[in-house]
Amino acid sequence: MELKNLTVTEFVDITASNAPAPGGGSVSALAGTLATALSQMVANLTIGKKKYQDVWEEMGVRAETLKQAQAELLAAVDKDSSAFDLYMEALTLPKDTEEQIAARKAAMENGLKAAVAVPLSVAQKVLEVTPLLEVILAQGNSNAVTDGLVSVMMARTGVLGAIYNVRVNLASISDTAFVQEKEAICADIQEKILAWEKRVLSLYPLTGM
Repeated sequence: MELKNLTVTEFVDITASNAPAPGGGSVSALAGTLATALSQMVANLTIGKKKYQDVWEEMGVRAETLKQAQAELLAAVDKDSSAFDLYMEALTLPKDTEEQIAARKAAMENGLKAAVAVPLSVAQKVLEVTPLLEVILAQGNSNAVTDGLVSVMMARTGVLGAIYNVRVNLASISDTAFVQEKEAICADIQEKILAWEKRVLSLYPLTGM
């Protein structure tokens, strides 16, 4: 059964077990998924409320965009757990001759590169929708402000968790140009998500809400 189809209890239990998946990458994708879901909730709690009539249409459009992102991120919960398969398969290749050793090494490298792709796409997708999370929080139903704030924090966790998973694989890749390119992307995303979360949360201090 796909991870995304497990009950919450089943997902938590298998995460807590000694099973190799789901791990941090899948949980990071789930965090990003929940960020989009919570923000949609705020939008849907706004639509239909007379007080917010002026933003009903915009909220609907934003919610639909987030729904699409949610589907991509939810799919990544399973994709991340299977992304390491190519690398694991490469480990089983023979290594009796120099040619086999070289082929095995190349296959392992390609497997690691494939494993980088999923969490990097998660980080990029979550960062991409942060403007929507922010505007829904600002213009949405004030009774759901804490839900919007949790979506902000879940987005940050999803992005940083995904970046950690990218970097742990980059550390074992010998293709310097590839590593430098992906590390530069990660550094940019990390800087942006941390600055964004800090700025947005500063508008809603925990004291005096």
